[in-house]
Amino acid sequence: MIGQNPKADLLHYLQDAREALLWKLDGLCEYDARRPLTPTGTNLLGLVKHVAGVELGYFGDTFGRQYFDEEPPPWWYTQDAELNADMWATADESREQIVGLYQQAWEHSNATIETLSLDAIGHVPWWPEERQEVTLHHVLVRVTAETHRHAGHADIVRELIDGSAGELKGKDNMPPGDQAWWERYRRRLERVAHEAGNS
Repeated sequence: MIGQNPKADLLHYLQDAREALLWKLDGLCEYDARRPLTPTGTNLLGLVKHVAGVELGYFGDTFGRQYFDEEPPPWWYTQDAELNADMWATADESREQIVGLYQQAWEHSNATIETLSLDAIGHVPWWPEERQEVTLHHVLVRVTAETHRHAGHADIVRELIDGSAGELKGKDNMPPGDQAWWERYRRRLERVAHEAGNS
């Protein structure tokens, strides 16, 4: 039940965002899963790859629970990594690899969350030294917020690809309306925007 266990509540909302983000890939061809749809290159598979790295860094490295046994992949957050390398998938990185890494990151993160108390102290190695010390509670809130933010990006990108919208599979949280209704709605908003812009 929501509200009885703060750690479980936070993990519940983090899991909702994880699943929403992955759902946005359902039914897409490789091109659409990877294609950049904003001037800064935002793409669905890149969002998943980025958030996998976020989880492995914050719930792994921060609490001394590294995920990679050997050398991390070349896109990992090192000084030698190409800028934004975590925000897109190369042609050699399959969708299955990226999604699998993200799901493994969940398991790794969940183990950290279940093992440690919310007031457990960690150190974020890529932050300035005077701010590196954090609690698991802080990290859990931060990663949940970031994942929801990127799930929102994914909502918009997926809608630009094929018009699909909604929060979760089976729970689209959208007002009822067919395509004609949405077209009328959008035209109305466009008209109002012009009126406001000309006043």
